[in-house]
Amino acid sequence: MAGKPGERRTQILQVLAGMLEVPQGEKITTAALAAKVGVSEAALYRHFASKAQMFEGLIEFIEESVFSLVNQINQTERDGRAQAYGVVAMLLTFAEKNPGMVRVLIGDALVNEDARLQARINQLMDRIEVSLKQSLQLASAGAAQPGADVTASANAAAMSAYIVGRWHAFAKSGFKRKPSANWATEQLAFRA
Repeated sequence: MAGKPGERRTQILQVLAGMLEVPQGEKITTAALAAKVGVSEAALYRHFASKAQMFEGLIEFIEESVFSLVNQINQTERDGRAQAYGVVAMLLTFAEKNPGMVRVLIGDALVNEDARLQARINQLMDRIEVSLKQSLQLASAGAAQPGADVTASANAAAMSAYIVGRWHAFAKSGFKRKPSANWATEQLAFRA
């Protein structure tokens, strides 16, 4: 049994994330999760009011991790384009290190779950795209180019789509096709 407050809750989320790492895994039920954790279903519900709340816990972990890293990149890198490329690289490697979270990020694990979970993922992706756009606007701030804002928006949208596409390919390959595999050469496609 977990000792400190919150340890069991963390353990439940870790086991849930681990269950999501199984390629083409079955639908995760609270009964299967409880069995993997080694507790009763009632014990799960002492820590989480619903399965949706468990997924919200995973989404909170993703948000905190990702945006903490985005802030670190933006604070250490002054060049806007380098910031954007750093964020893309971080998101690709985050996926590789957290394959179960990829299934949450692409919505695969959220099918047949509460619609607000997918809405929250959509908001997270919107925030990522805004962050990329701000970095790209910073990159073009010194150059008085007509349409620089439109170019920054288009490139941020393309980068977001690229990230999601790489996450999908990773999940659909059974976590074999690494998202960051070709990023070093493919980032050249985003030079504008």
